[in-house]
Amino acid sequence: MQRCYCRILSVVVFTFFTVTAANCQAQTPAPGRPERVTALLPEIDRMYAALAVREHLPGLVYGVVLDGKLVHVRALGLADVERKIAASSVTEFRIASMTKSFVAMAVLKLRDGGKLRLDDPVADYLPELRDVTLPTSDSPAVTIRHLMTMTTGLPEDNPWGDRQMALSSSRLEQLIAGGLSFSTTPGQGFEYSNLGYIMLGKVVSKVSGMRFQDYVTREILQPLGMTSTRWEYTRAAPGKLALGYRWDRDRWEPEPILPDGDGAAMGGLITTADDFARYVAFHLDAWPARSGPERGPLRRASVREMQQPHVFTGLSANATMLDGKTRNPDVSFYGYGLDTQRDSRDVVITGHSGGLPGFGSQFYFAPAHGVGVFAFTNLRYGPVYGRTGKALAMLIERGGLGPQPVPVSAILATRHRQVAQLVQSWDDGLGNAIAADNLFLDRSRDAWMAHARTTLNAIGKITSVGPITAENALRGTFALVGERGVVNVGFTLTPEREPKVQEITLTAQKP
Repeated sequence: MQRCYCRILSVVVFTFFTVTAANCQAQTPAPGRPERVTALLPEIDRMYAALAVREHLPGLVYGVVLDGKLVHVRALGLADVERKIAASSVTEFRIASMTKSFVAMAVLKLRDGGKLRLDDPVADYLPELRDVTLPTSDSPAVTIRHLMTMTTGLPEDNPWGDRQMALSSSRLEQLIAGGLSFSTTPGQGFEYSNLGYIMLGKVVSKVSGMRFQDYVTREILQPLGMTSTRWEYTRAAPGKLALGYRWDRDRWEPEPILPDGDGAAMGGLITTADDFARYVAFHLDAWPARSGPERGPLRRASVREMQQPHVFTGLSANATMLDGKTRNPDVSFYGYGLDTQRDSRDVVITGHSGGLPGFGSQFYFAPAHGVGVFAFTNLRYGPVYGRTGKALAMLIERGGLGPQPVPVSAILATRHRQVAQLVQSWDDGLGNAIAADNLFLDRSRDAWMAHARTTLNAIGKITSVGPITAENALRGTFALVGERGVVNVGFTLTPEREPKVQEITLTAQKP
């Protein structure tokens, strides 16, 4: 599976609008999230249309998922060149290495059900691994977690791995039993391994008692309503299968279709845009963490665990914003079947690329921002990678899709009202009731009063208290609005059963 770390370059702009009762006027409501996305869709469409022409893509389907809904999907070109069948949102594309996250999700479902542990040695499930000689005498045993994070020490194996789709379980056993070659010591660092995910699929089969394909279908695809997603291309709906091609001598030449097999865990899944949008929406729905019923098929906490950075993969020190000038370095990690990147603006994206003879694909989404983009093409290692990242960056940067608000906890709401009163009055009783042990040790009450008086006097009489913006359940900010300006108040609570105020900041907002 060819992989591509798309350097998404994005920024989040936080703007606080403070309006007093005296100057409040009727204003045209600011465009909402759907409207801001819609405004950018023509440019995204032009970008993908130009890509299809330049790269000779036979067919191309791409989509945008916003707040749990497929809000835009477009199809260009042909799913079947010879029969001139147009690509559509229900065309079935093989998505190559994007399959890996489904297999990782299956492992976590088995883990959550108490059927395995991530730190179990793989040899407990694949006994043929017991006699494999590890690269050094001090090498740790290869674990399921190593397989999930691609830290087994097995070498990067593109494009060899692309040709192992039809590998049978017995042939895999023979391959492992015959000995493996390692490029590094297990657990030492990341190296992309298709073979590792083939082994992971075999673990799922062993533990579940059925082919991993059947387990993923029953436990993940069907609960998500992905009824047009499958493993075996011969079962595709008539006229719906995207055939794979390569561009050779100024024409499209068919690529042989790789059959399903026990090696398909590394990249065999076939899906449609309509179906895959459900999968992206499911990942987005895991955020934010919250109480309430689980809708499955995997617990929200486990979905978030998939997306977390588990092993470092790279640093892009010279990355920039979309303008190509503003520096925005980012760092990359691998999670469980997913890439994750965090940039200097603290924007996090996650997803995966895929490539096979005949196909190229990618999906990336920003969990905190509630938006994702995906693209499929039926060209050999079709280069949709950079455009997918650029489209997502465009939606976040230029569409102003900031992170979704963090829910305000009950204790944060209570302390908001109390802190707003405290910094204006410094009432002894209130201070004693809500202040943590350290608050008046780090700065005396008299010093606090002097600091607050100096800061607040500059804005005149307080006319209103702004709403709280939560950073998390125990930290937030709000505005004190005065006749001549605004002071932003931040506070942090303690980890005690009854959280107290351990820190307060008062910052005058510049005009």
